[in-house]
Amino acid sequence: MSATEVRRVAHWIDGKHVEGSSDRRGEVFDPSTGQVTGLVTFASSRDVGDAVEAASAAFTTWQWSSLAERTRIMFRFRELLDHRAEELAAIITAEHGKVSGDALGEVARGLEVVEFACGMPQVLKGDSSHDVSARVDVTSMRQ
Repeated sequence: MSATEVRRVAHWIDGKHVEGSSDRRGEVFDPSTGQVTGLVTFASSRDVGDAVEAASAAFTTWQWSSLAERTRIMFRFRELLDHRAEELAAIITAEHGKVSGDALGEVARGLEVVEFACGMPQVLKGDSSHDVSARVDVTSMRQ
């Protein structure tokens, strides 16, 4: 991309880039130079409706996915984040003005959240404690 070109920032709806149907646009600035580096189309109500409809349709499949399959997907997501950490940090630096080390820290904190989500199968199992008091057992289960 040349110094005079600006990138177009599209929406992500139903697994693909969508330009958007609104006439309203906004500039993306490099906070360290003030230079315009991108142009984003603001979402119209139709764009939002399309995104909600796509998410609702995806949920019908997701809700019936096994916990094992959901966990595999989260682990794949975690690997993508880890593999592209430098690229993500560069985007944070370019769009938010953070220094590279801080941006890498943001990505690392995001990875920690995803790793916690990857451990959800353990949290969802429930638990049982016997003899917590005289003739008292405690059981928790996910329903």
